[in-house]
Amino acid sequence: MATKTPVIAVIGSLNIDLVTYTSRIPQAGETMTANGFNVGLGGKGANQAVACAKLSRSKAALDRGTATVRMVGAVGADAYGTMMSAGLREFGVDVSGVEVRSGMKTGVAVIIVEEATGENRIMLSPEANHSVRPEHFRELPAPLPDLVIMQLEIPLDTVLQIMATAHRQGVPVLLNPAPAQQIPDEYYGYVSHFVVNETEAVFMSGRDDADVETPEGLAAVARIFQSRGAQNVLITLGGKGVYYADAGGRSGHVPAEKAKVVDTTAAGDTFVGAYALEVVRCGGSAAESFDIEKAVRIANGAARRTVEKRGAQDSIPWLDELDS
Repeated sequence: MATKTPVIAVIGSLNIDLVTYTSRIPQAGETMTANGFNVGLGGKGANQAVACAKLSRSKAALDRGTATVRMVGAVGADAYGTMMSAGLREFGVDVSGVEVRSGMKTGVAVIIVEEATGENRIMLSPEANHSVRPEHFRELPAPLPDLVIMQLEIPLDTVLQIMATAHRQGVPVLLNPAPAQQIPDEYYGYVSHFVVNETEAVFMSGRDDADVETPEGLAAVARIFQSRGAQNVLITLGGKGVYYADAGGRSGHVPAEKAKVVDTTAAGDTFVGAYALEVVRCGGSAAESFDIEKAVRIANGAARRTVEKRGAQDSIPWLDELDS
């Protein structure tokens, strides 16, 4: 009997990235000549969908992935929206859940990448992303997915509605709360996988910056999220690795892999995609075969490959580009 291919539904933002590469960030009132410019596909939702798609198949076999990846969201009725949907299809993403909003623009992110460090600064204009409303998700889009992935670049009330609906329908949720916003404590109980970076962890836990500098502090921060109901908590620490605490009481720190950093754009999204694929490959985090430390190591390896290339979705590796 054939094994069912798991379905991942990514519900979130779709943006066009306008990326400028500079030797340094300009000062207030200063005009600089950039070293390069690129127009690409982005948005944390779309990036994570592409990460799931590319990391689960080779470029030469788009129709033979280890997971079916569906993108759910909205774009404008403009050239950018057409570019976005076409681009996602080229990566193997099912875009049947992407609505085209008449009279609206596609979301845009203006990004400055400092070449000396690879760090980026981003200004986001949500546009059609904010037309994704709670009333659209009284039921999850069919077919019922094995995992829902969300971020916070669509309206918060929509995210909360989807979390509640997914819980009612028995579908686990991976929440990557970026950009960080406070969510009601009672909604953490709907989150199977809570993936935050250190800045988001400090803000959402109400703790101090120093708490993410020590193992004891990280454990305390993770316990706060778990006390609110989150099952598995992952705190990404950039070049310092990842701290994890799972629902079974296991916790630990996985160091980052060494990388020649070119551009950190989409590194976190790649981590989420790789981790999510390991979750569904094992049949969910409650399955005996799921090893959270192994999932984090796999995700770290994928993220390392991403930061070594320029761009967002183009920098995410295909399955056959990963280290064996």
